[in-house]
Amino acid sequence: MNRKQSFDFEAVVFDLDGVITKTAITHTAAWKKMFDDYLRTREKEHNEQFREFTQADYLAYVDGKPRYNGVASFLQSREISLPWGTPEDSTDAETVCGLGNRKNEAFNEVLKRDGAEVYPSSKQLLLDLQAAGVKLGVASSSKNCKAVLEAVNLLNVFGTRVDGIVSAELGLKGKPEPDIFTTACKNLDAKPENSIVVEDAVSGVQAGSKGGFGLTLGIAREANAYELQKNGADYVVTDLEEVNGVDGLNNLFLKFRKS
Repeated sequence: MNRKQSFDFEAVVFDLDGVITKTAITHTAAWKKMFDDYLRTREKEHNEQFREFTQADYLAYVDGKPRYNGVASFLQSREISLPWGTPEDSTDAETVCGLGNRKNEAFNEVLKRDGAEVYPSSKQLLLDLQAAGVKLGVASSSKNCKAVLEAVNLLNVFGTRVDGIVSAELGLKGKPEPDIFTTACKNLDAKPENSIVVEDAVSGVQAGSKGGFGLTLGIAREANAYELQKNGADYVVTDLEEVNGVDGLNNLFLKFRKS
């Protein structure tokens, strides 16, 4: 039965990694391998002291951002200057794009080998929202979004997908700008002020706040509730099970929606 008319919001736009799937762990491992390998190379070639890439680095400079922007942000934090290059750069190229391509190669190797895992509560909420007739979108910086969703059989749940590939085609700005979320809303014929963003990254909740969404819901997978609230999340949970289903999500929307 379609219960759409009983809800006060019209659409929900989900981030992918760390919100729907546990691929954030895979991404973190791939980033760490790539950066640590590169930093050790610089230690040998430039006599720079090796400092490993940490989880704190991932959250501060990489999480939620388009891949090449994440590379550039971390390198800047270490005062390393490299040419940007092009997306066609080989994985051997010492450019921002070359390093980003190295990371993507590592991620796809792990995804192919191990597959992807879904957060059970996220899958249940998605299916409940779909059954209720709510418009659903997925907005992700990842160019692997489609492959991941296909791997977990959730691609057809969404009415629109705005990912790294779509962003490049349309020239959309990455998070913390709201472009991917507002574009998803436009594709769903929904207004941001009547919609919800679900995010686990600081850059993502910043985007939801900038985009004027009725509710920006943060998921603190990394014990980062304070950072999410400080940067734009209206409400923070550690898992979507705490939302208490579609009705609970509607109650949150009513409580926090912008006037």
